[in-house]
Amino acid sequence: MEPAVSEPMRDQVARTHLTEDTPKVNADIEKVNQNQAKRCTVIGGSGFLGQHMVEQLLARGYAVNVFDIQQGFDNPQVRFFLGDLCSRQKLILTSSASVIFEGVDIKNGTEDLPYAMKPIDYYTETKILQERAVLGANDPEKNFLTTAIRPHGIFGPRDPQLVPILIEAARNGKMKFVIGNGKNLVDFTFVENVVHGHILAAEQLSRDSTLGGKAFHITNDEPIPFWTFLSRILTGLNYEAPKYHIPYWVAYYLALLLSLLVMVISPVIQLQPTFTPMRVALAGTFHYYSCERAKKAMGYQPLVTMDDAMERTVQSFRHLRRVK
Repeated sequence: MEPAVSEPMRDQVARTHLTEDTPKVNADIEKVNQNQAKRCTVIGGSGFLGQHMVEQLLARGYAVNVFDIQQGFDNPQVRFFLGDLCSRQKLILTSSASVIFEGVDIKNGTEDLPYAMKPIDYYTETKILQERAVLGANDPEKNFLTTAIRPHGIFGPRDPQLVPILIEAARNGKMKFVIGNGKNLVDFTFVENVVHGHILAAEQLSRDSTLGGKAFHITNDEPIPFWTFLSRILTGLNYEAPKYHIPYWVAYYLALLLSLLVMVISPVIQLQPTFTPMRVALAGTFHYYSCERAKKAMGYQPLVTMDDAMERTVQSFRHLRRVK
């Protein structure tokens, strides 16, 4: 059950279910359960975000189960259950802050902003549908509690998308240009901070809490220029940072013309261009989000700073470093 991504990186899907009891399989597991009062099940725990979540839960003293369609790793401390998603008393959805982004600047955006009428891609459209359904299903009277967290630009060790795709583009000579003036601030979120927000939501979601039926932005709370973020990763792995600037409006209208051309020739040739107006918008506009609601409702504060997160991420991808 592999979660989210694809905006240079997608916000991975994993859900945590805290429970008061766990089926006993043998005497050894029963002994563990007696020593560890806190227990939980991570739905989608075999994926990128899910594996990090499992690690932090174990470090915090939880006994952890993983429910997924496949077993993605081996850990003798974790019990795996394979199958399809079944109903849970608490459901924490990993959504995406992009559900409110339509290609124009968002500065310190709050959760009160409306859903995008024109989502940036099909993935985001499905996230909007998921969030509407999950938050709408919150029903304290039936003891079914839901909430959603909205990370943005998840990155970190073992990420299969952001860094590998970025390095592949650099190797192919596709990372030479900056769209716009390079000053547009964007939120990126270290995977362990996403996990931290997820666990806080799962621990504090209750019938009388303010979390039920609401969404919460979870980011590093340190907006960074989009091109500075990419450049730090590239230079950290011995690749050149982009240095030539293309005015935003030039890049946008070139992408728009390309999209129109693709539409015209589509009856004859099917193409899937990666240079699209929305991708230009992602790279050239401001889009960062307020975490104030999460701070007040669940006490969220990022555990890992942006500087430390980037250093740890670069170090984890040393195998992709260019040899000079």
